[in-house]
Amino acid sequence: MLVRRGVQRLLTQMGAHVLPELSLATGRRADLVALTRQGDIWIIEVKSSIEDFRVDRKWPDYRLHCDRFFFATHPGVPADIFPDECGFILSDGYGAEMMRDAPEHRMAAATRKALMLRIARAGAARLLAAELAGVSVPALDGESE
Repeated sequence: MLVRRGVQRLLTQMGAHVLPELSLATGRRADLVALTRQGDIWIIEVKSSIEDFRVDRKWPDYRLHCDRFFFATHPGVPADIFPDECGFILSDGYGAEMMRDAPEHRMAAATRKALMLRIARAGAARLLAAELAGVSVPALDGESE
């Protein structure tokens, strides 16, 4: 949660909107999915330790479901264990810094449409759940209340 919170703050400052723990069509669950102002979809995989990274063999599958793929971790995990062909974000829980941008690999149109639908449905369901629980949810820029 510490890493995730810092990354979410960074992405929000960049103008992206973030959904944590989004299930993909493959059944895998992405730690963070960001939708940028330009409509790009990024997946950020959070790793809390060297062992967490070493045992994870599913991360290459995520690249099929995003335009850019990043790893994120905290200063206690050495940056050099993460592949150069992926973006890298360093987080301390209060904020984060993009240490290496991720190369772009555009999704197929059908995959993009399906994922956008999944993002919209998950976001709407979570918004409804928050409102039913009495949580105040602010309107987005340009959205009337």
